[in-house]
Amino acid sequence: MIDRFGRNITYLRLSVTELCNLRCRYCMPEEGVCKKDHSSMLTQEETVMAVKAAASLGIKKVRVTGGEPLVKPNIVSICRGIAGIDGIEELCLTTNGIRLPELGHELKKAGVDRLNISLDTLDADKYRYITRNGDLADAVKGIETALSCGFEKIKLNAVLIGGFNDDEIADLAGLTVRYPLDMRFIEMMPMMDSRIFSEDAFIPYTVVLDKLPELEPVTSDGGVARLYRLPGALGNIGLISPISAHFCAECNRLRLTADGKIRPCLHKCDEYPIKGLDYDGMRDQFKAAIEGKPQWHGELSYTARSGAGRSMNRIGG
Repeated sequence: MIDRFGRNITYLRLSVTELCNLRCRYCMPEEGVCKKDHSSMLTQEETVMAVKAAASLGIKKVRVTGGEPLVKPNIVSICRGIAGIDGIEELCLTTNGIRLPELGHELKKAGVDRLNISLDTLDADKYRYITRNGDLADAVKGIETALSCGFEKIKLNAVLIGGFNDDEIADLAGLTVRYPLDMRFIEMMPMMDSRIFSEDAFIPYTVVLDKLPELEPVTSDGGVARLYRLPGALGNIGLISPISAHFCAECNRLRLTADGKIRPCLHKCDEYPIKGLDYDGMRDQFKAAIEGKPQWHGELSYTARSGAGRSMNRIGG
């Protein structure tokens, strides 16, 4: 379906839970989130019905997110249901990787095509700091499992944080030389939970180009990342710039929160509720959300904060 500004909306980011087994400092509060009553969250049946409704309007790609989607007890069943929907051509999942050793092979069999795995640092102490309670060894085991499962493409996501991991850009990029995966560097967004960081922490994607002058540009894969490659590498380097060079004119996505709210834009608080609706009602709300999608998210910077009104774990990464 084409929105008011000529964008073909084909991509749904679907959050299945607000909960997570980590407490990343830019994503959620230290104490975690208050676990909501099941009656306020989408059921598996409602989730699959919602994707069917979205697919009927032209959604072709679904990315399952959270919170951490792999803490959802029925995540494999949810993925299997989505993969079987007519019109869905690609099913992806974003995870911190901690539970991939248990679930990786089952997710692949259920129809998940691609994985994005969060990895902000290769230093165990820094990993524990940024996640508040995580063990880097667990994340590494998850990545190793993902590589062994035969997913089409594995992407590692690192949020760029000045004074924290900008000294590791070369080491993180070097993973693409040793392994058949992509490394993506993402500008940190000024969300609610990012207030704990100083202005110096918000650095542009261009620092990667400065630190890796040997990068060579490669053809886009249709996503929002600018793609480059190190000489002799097996995978690409992706640079994602929601702050310094926004890509709203090419945005083809909607978000659906775990509590059943369609969000046309990450950085706007507009929501279209679908919890409790039947198929036709859900379809009407998706149509309204596409028609209501804004042209751009407005100014974003350290001082011009996101208007999302929710932390990232309550929206979907």
